[in-house]
Amino acid sequence: MSESTLPIGFTQEAFDAFIASRNEPGWLTDMRHSAWKHFSDLPMPSRRDEEWMRTDIRLFRMDRFGEPEKNPGETLPHAILGGEIEVAGMMTSKNSQSLGTQLDPALAAQGVLFGDLESMVCEHADLIQPHLMSRAVDPLYDKFSALHGAFWRGGTLLYVPRGVVIEQPLCALTALGEGQIDLGHTLVVLEDGAEATLLSESHSMPGCESGLHFGAVEMLLAPESRLRYVNLQEWGTGVWHFSHQKAVVDRDASIQWTIGALGSKLAKVNQHVALVGTGADAQVNGVMFAEGKQHLSYHTLQHHEAPGCHSDLLYKCALQDESRTVWRGMIKVDPLAQKTDGYQRNDNLILNPSARADSIPGLEIEADDVRCTHGATSGRVDDEMIYYCQTRGLTREEAVRLIVSGFFQQISDRIPLESVRRALGDAISQRIREYE
Repeated sequence: MSESTLPIGFTQEAFDAFIASRNEPGWLTDMRHSAWKHFSDLPMPSRRDEEWMRTDIRLFRMDRFGEPEKNPGETLPHAILGGEIEVAGMMTSKNSQSLGTQLDPALAAQGVLFGDLESMVCEHADLIQPHLMSRAVDPLYDKFSALHGAFWRGGTLLYVPRGVVIEQPLCALTALGEGQIDLGHTLVVLEDGAEATLLSESHSMPGCESGLHFGAVEMLLAPESRLRYVNLQEWGTGVWHFSHQKAVVDRDASIQWTIGALGSKLAKVNQHVALVGTGADAQVNGVMFAEGKQHLSYHTLQHHEAPGCHSDLLYKCALQDESRTVWRGMIKVDPLAQKTDGYQRNDNLILNPSARADSIPGLEIEADDVRCTHGATSGRVDDEMIYYCQTRGLTREEAVRLIVSGFFQQISDRIPLESVRRALGDAISQRIREYE
């Protein structure tokens, strides 16, 4: 049975047909079966669960999605992050189906792998098996992660061998058609001393609003490696977005992880960083802009498992109309993680009195020689600031745009890539309407 004729939905019949249509290693098939059993046994999340008490998914119906598009076509939205700069590699996909990959031949000669994970998991099974959903993302964490573990397809693999430094960014562009599903899985593996920058962006096709995304991101950093990862989520306003994302950072390795959350109808994302080696460092930047009746819920965890590690998380959220954001952050310090330095902060700018931002910072500290701080703020644009700008010749709308841009400037200052700073700024600026 071809994938274009698979049964619709996430049923036992659909799963059996999906497995029968694939030619994958036995260990991966076993993993899918285990995840499917877990999915079948678990109930849907409800607001009785602490993690979901502020996120209502009663209107979500999985059976409305599941029909694969026979020919997704090669038309794609323009790449925002990597479209204006020279990149070392570019891969594109649509509706979880790879459309093509380009990689600098010099990097390929050094052993760099970059492209469609679904294809490479068969070609490089011995390399991928130790890492795929075994060290970072747990496919049995909840019902949605189990569904992803059972049905994932497409996705992105970036593997950088020991000591290889990739100077120019790599870019992965994912698109979603009307009413379609994206089940892509991102796996990034950096060996000792490797360095890379990955720009990942997801968009709905122009004019396409509805859709479903069940995704996962895994990033595994060996000692002394360096990764800069930027993820721009700009799905259409009718897309349901669920994702589990985790980075595992080993000794003296560092990650700069920047998220731009602008799209979707409802987003529920778990973003975790595990610092597992002495001297590991993580900087996490979050930019969220919500409008209409969007609901963006991001749960972050900075898990210090080893001594002498540093983590710094800053999330900035702006909201207009009747939108809502939920940020729930936790710094967890294990008993052995002495000399920990952890920081987290969430700032919210309310552009309309009907919008709502929930911030829940938290600390769980089991070591006694640490420095951990957290904080959260929420407020409206100061009318005096708007008046001051207007006295300098700006219109009210221009004044609000300027103030909102300034609100996000602290995040922009952290990002070394000018193209990324400009892309995020432009995307936010286009969304700002008259402030009430």
